[in-house]
Amino acid sequence: MDRNSITQIRKEMERCVGKRIQLKANKGRKKTIIREGIIENVYPSIFTVSFENEFSSPRMVSYSYTDILTHTVEIKLMPGNYNNVAL
Repeated sequence: MDRNSITQIRKEMERCVGKRIQLKANKGRKKTIIREGIIENVYPSIFTVSFENEFSSPRMVSYSYTDILTHTVEIKLMPGNYNNVAL
């Protein structure tokens, strides 16, 4: 894996902290989830996303930058954010 591309993905994610996103995750065996959430934090190896569930309690989920690199996770900024960039 190219180290520079993971670093570039992390820098893009740092710019999106606190913004609303739409996340599409491939869970395998034809299972795909699409949810809206907010990027809470960015760490050296992972980033965290906060989702609201049907009980109105926040749920924190973490993903790796390699998930984006391998297209297991796709992220789009929601309208209303000025820098609309798809990862």
